[in-house]
Amino acid sequence: MKRVHSGKVRDLYETDEGLLLMVASDRISAFDYIMEPDIPDKGAILTQMSLWWFDQLKDVVPNHVAGRGDDSRGVLCRPLKMVQVECVARGYLAGGGLSEYRAGGTVSGVALPAGLEDGSRLPEPIFTPSTKAPQGEHDEPISYEQVVAQVGAETAAELRRITLAVYTRGAEIARERGIIVADTKIELGWDADGVLTLGDEVLTPDSSRFWPVDEWKPGRSQPSFDKQFVRDWLVSPESGWDKDSGNPPPRLPDHIVELTRQRYLEAYERITGASFSG
Repeated sequence: MKRVHSGKVRDLYETDEGLLLMVASDRISAFDYIMEPDIPDKGAILTQMSLWWFDQLKDVVPNHVAGRGDDSRGVLCRPLKMVQVECVARGYLAGGGLSEYRAGGTVSGVALPAGLEDGSRLPEPIFTPSTKAPQGEHDEPISYEQVVAQVGAETAAELRRITLAVYTRGAEIARERGIIVADTKIELGWDADGVLTLGDEVLTPDSSRFWPVDEWKPGRSQPSFDKQFVRDWLVSPESGWDKDSGNPPPRLPDHIVELTRQRYLEAYERITGASFSG
C-alpha cells in the first residue's frame, strides 16, 4: 500500500478501495521529540483502546472506523477532511493549562476562579482549543472566538459540543473504573457527507491525562497512567537534560521504558476490563 503520511506515532497507508490503514507504532513523543527507544506494545495498546472507546462513544459522535487491520496495531478508516483545530477538553487543571492559568487566570480565554492549584478540579469541564502545529512545532492555545474566526460560528459550536460530550462520557466511564480523566484531546473531520466525525485516536494515554482516583490530591503533580511519566523523567535531575537547551533529549533507560509500558497497560486493562493480549 502507498504510505500517505507519517506522524509522531501513527503511519497512514491508502488501500486500493480508497480506505486508509492507520497503524499505531510503538514510538513515543515528548516535548515534540520522538524518543528512543520505542515502548513495547504501545501501538497495539493505543489501537485496541481507541477501538473500545469508539464503541462506547458511537451514540455521541460518529467515528471513522471502517474495519480492523491485519494486526493489533492497525485499523481501517474512512478518509476525513480534518479540522485544523486541536479540540481539547479539561476537567482538571494540569500541564499547559496550569501554566496559562498561573500567568493570567485563564485557559484558552476561559476565565477560571482564583486559588486553583496543580490538579484542581474545575467547576465544570471547559473547551480549550489550540492550533494544530506542523510536526516539530508547538501547538498554541487559542480562544473560542479565534476558532469561530477560523471555521465559522456553526462549526465552532459543534466542535465545542462534541469535544465536551466525548470528555464527559469518557470521564464518567473511567471514573467508575478508578481513573480520573483530567483532560483529553480529540481529532475531528468531515466525512464524505459533510458530517463531523471522530478520527485518529480517542481517550488513550497519549491523548489524555489519566490519574488514579484514590491518589488524587490537588497541589502537586499527580501520579499518572500516561506519557506524563516520560515527561517527568525528562525534566528530572536523573535525565540530565535541559529542555530549553535546544539539544535533543537523552535515550530512555530500560527501567523508564518498562515502567511506561506498565502504565499504558494498566490504563488499558483498568478502563476496558479486558486483559491485553497483544
